[in-house]
Amino acid sequence: MKITILDDYQNIIKELKCFDQLNSRNVQIVNYTEKDPKKLAKKLRDTNILVLTRERTEINEALLSLLPNLKLISQTGKISNHLNLADCTKYKVAVAEGVSSPIAPAELTWILLMNTVRQIPQAIEAMKSGQWQINIGSTINGKTIGIWGYGKIGKKIAQYAKVFGAKVLVWGSETSREKAVEDGFDKAKSKEEFFKTSDIITLHLRLTENTFGIIKESDLMLMKENSALINTSRAELLEEGALLKSLSVGKPTFAGIDVFEEEPIYNKDFALLKLPNVICTPHLGYVEKNGYELYFGKAFENAMNYINRNPTNIANPEVL
Repeated sequence: MKITILDDYQNIIKELKCFDQLNSRNVQIVNYTEKDPKKLAKKLRDTNILVLTRERTEINEALLSLLPNLKLISQTGKISNHLNLADCTKYKVAVAEGVSSPIAPAELTWILLMNTVRQIPQAIEAMKSGQWQINIGSTINGKTIGIWGYGKIGKKIAQYAKVFGAKVLVWGSETSREKAVEDGFDKAKSKEEFFKTSDIITLHLRLTENTFGIIKESDLMLMKENSALINTSRAELLEEGALLKSLSVGKPTFAGIDVFEEEPIYNKDFALLKLPNVICTPHLGYVEKNGYELYFGKAFENAMNYINRNPTNIANPEVL
C-alpha cells in the first residue's frame, strides 16, 4: 500500500525515530499545503493511506470524491473541524484517531503569554538594530489570568499561573468552572465579569459549531487598559475582524497569537504582523519534537495495524 504524509512544512518527519515503523514501505511525503482539491487529488491518486499532520489540510467530499484508491486516513491527534467524518464514511474511507498531549501547547501558551506581557521580542529586535531598552514590560505576579476553557491545557496554565503568583479566573461550561473551584481557583459569574476583570485572557476552547465566533468585538471592548489576549487555540473562536478592530483602540492593549484563519502565512504584510503590540508565532503549539514522536508514532502504528489487517482506533468502524 502507498502511504502519503501531508504538510510536512519543516521536512522533519522522516527524521523522527517513529518513522522507522514505515521502513521498506512505499511512502510519499508532501512538504507543502495544496488548497485546491483537484491539484491535491492528482498528487494523491495512487495513495491508499493518508497520514495527516494535525489539521493542515481540509478533508471533505470535494477531495474524497477524487480519491477512489484511498482506504484509510490516519490522524495525528484527534478529529476536528478539518475533517468531515460523514464524508469519509460515505466514500468508505476509515479514519484512525491518534493521541494528544497538553504539554507542548501549554508550554507554548505560557511562553507566548510571558513574552507578550513583558514585551521581550520587541526589545530583542530593537537591540539588533542598535537600540537599548526601548520599552518596559510587566510581570505576571499579582495579575488576574482569565482562562476560557478548563480542560487539559487550561488546567496546566492555571498551575503555571499559581506558581508565578497570579490569580486565576475561569470561564467556560458550568462543569469546567466547578472543577476549577474544586482545584482552588475562582470562577467568573458571567462572561462580562470575565472580560472586565482579567488582566490577561488565554483561550483554550475546542472549535465547534457552538464556539465558532463565540468571542465578539463587544466582549474584547470590555477588557482593561494594558490587558492582553493570548490565543493558541483556534482563530475562528473570535468573530471575524474583531481582534484587529479592538486592538486599534487598545482593548486589549496587547495580543499573543499562534493561530490564524488561513495557514500557512507567507505574506510579510499580514495585518497582525505589522502591529507593534502583537506577537505572532507560526502555529507552534503542537510543533515540538517529543510531541511529534507521540503524534506520528501513534498515527504510523494505526496505519501499520490497518495494513496488517488489525485496524485500531477507527472512528467510523462501519466502513471496515
